[in-house]
Amino acid sequence: MAVTKFFARFVAAMTTLVGFAAVASAEPVAGQPVDWQMGFQKAVTPVMEEMNDFHNLILIIITIISAFVLGLLIYVMIKFNAKANPTPSRTTHNTLIEVLWTVVPVIILVVIAVPSFRLLYHAVVVPEADMTVKAIGQSWQWEYEYPDEGFEFVAYMLQEDELEPGQPRLLATDNAMVVPVGKTVRVLVTSDDVIHAWAVPSFGVKIDAMPGRTNETWFRVDEPGTYYGQCSELCGANHSFMPIEVRVVPEAEYQAWLVTAREEYDEIAGVRDTMEVADADQR
Repeated sequence: MAVTKFFARFVAAMTTLVGFAAVASAEPVAGQPVDWQMGFQKAVTPVMEEMNDFHNLILIIITIISAFVLGLLIYVMIKFNAKANPTPSRTTHNTLIEVLWTVVPVIILVVIAVPSFRLLYHAVVVPEADMTVKAIGQSWQWEYEYPDEGFEFVAYMLQEDELEPGQPRLLATDNAMVVPVGKTVRVLVTSDDVIHAWAVPSFGVKIDAMPGRTNETWFRVDEPGTYYGQCSELCGANHSFMPIEVRVVPEAEYQAWLVTAREEYDEIAGVRDTMEVADADQR
């Protein structure tokens, strides 16, 4: 009886600790990692919110299972050691126990499977989009195309001497992908050379950029801000220097940015085309 009470108290304590851990990590900084952070970055999209909920569910389940198994081991060591149980039972089968250790895991898997399939569906199936942006992985930077607006630009990582106050090292870029708040954005992802991966943790997005193939994902952010990610595929020597910066702004600010971007990035494209022609002539 004393062992049973100890086991019950142990499980309750472990469950409480899991709850405290979930609360402690429920409100991390949005958009970028911070020192000593526990858990995911703050969710700013519906998909990432589901991922957080699913993660917390799995954390509770595996903690309870681990505590239960540990409790059984402690119970067996105390109850059935040679000193306490010098004449062991020779029972080989117990129908009730065998049914339980078959049925209970099945129930646990069903509890896990239902939200898992729902999350997978919401992450993979792209809803009707308000706009489209194409992200092209290149060794080692990202190129962004706005096909509906007719311009494109390349985003390079800022060097340390180029950073402004508040910009994170190894994450800030010279040109950010800009989208309006509250809009469903479809992102087409591909590569010009090797396999890259476009990933923004706060969005719950990570998708491979495959040469010769176009993948798609989506996000909708309801909080204005700047959100960061990185290439999440081992793509080469400068893999760690392919950051992703996404600025989510109000609609009026986005429209103003479009006006400036059309002029600025058309000029950049013109200069790049001239350089490519000159290089071809030299060859």
